[in-house]
Amino acid sequence: MKLIDGKLTAAQIRAELKERTAEFERKYLQKVGLAVVLIGSNPASQVYVRNKIKACEDAGIRSFAHYLPENVSQQEAVSLVRALAEDQNVHGILVQLPLPKHLNAEELLQEIPFEKDVDGFCAENIGKLALQEEGIVACTPLGVMELLKRYQIPVAGKRAVMLGRSNIVGRPMALLLLNADATVTVCHSKTQNLIEECARADVLVAAIGKAGFVTSEMVKEGAVVIDVGINRKEDGTLCGDVDFERVKEKAEYITPVPGGVGPMTIAMLLTNVVNAAERARK
Repeated sequence: MKLIDGKLTAAQIRAELKERTAEFERKYLQKVGLAVVLIGSNPASQVYVRNKIKACEDAGIRSFAHYLPENVSQQEAVSLVRALAEDQNVHGILVQLPLPKHLNAEELLQEIPFEKDVDGFCAENIGKLALQEEGIVACTPLGVMELLKRYQIPVAGKRAVMLGRSNIVGRPMALLLLNADATVTVCHSKTQNLIEECARADVLVAAIGKAGFVTSEMVKEGAVVIDVGINRKEDGTLCGDVDFERVKEKAEYITPVPGGVGPMTIAMLLTNVVNAAERARK
């Protein structure tokens, strides 16, 4: 069993991005810029935003943080995003979810131009991914592909199973694997013979949000197991969707939780921002 170290890989990517942002600044006399919009006082969202701003600073990206009160109107939030869309110093816009219940998140996110949609959630970017055109890809699935690439794990011609079909992970992940010439099966709560389907996978990606759901009987000997899940146990410790201790005995490669896919998500967000800045200049 070989452990796929997302923490180490993410640190390498950040170091590479620091060189790219410095080169961008030398070339264009402008910093790469990310605008982050936080509405309300959700404690988890505040932590995420702080981490993203710190990661930006470390990578040489200028962050523009906008904090709006819980009771902000839809129109005020839309006006801010529209202003950021026009700002030439802002290359990426991130609206931290979830939003307060009175706001329409979908309408607000639609105001972000697809070339600044560094989360890769908008319809244009998902459409580009489906059509194999250049666009911005959702950060977590992109991070999984980057791990496979850097660990030189081939997926072309392999049988890949995606466990989960969310718009944020499952669907874009399945498209990325398909674009990389894997034979892809998407499994979900209505899938029949789920254990057998998973056990056929050369590459198994789990993203369903159920602690320890993937057992050793669901994993083929020598498979690559990528655990996207982040769940909190009763004792407060984090665990993934995979029963790590048992599955690691069968897997050739496996990602831990924490320290696997998680650190890659922010690393790929920063990558998307730098790519967007470079594309804007071209």
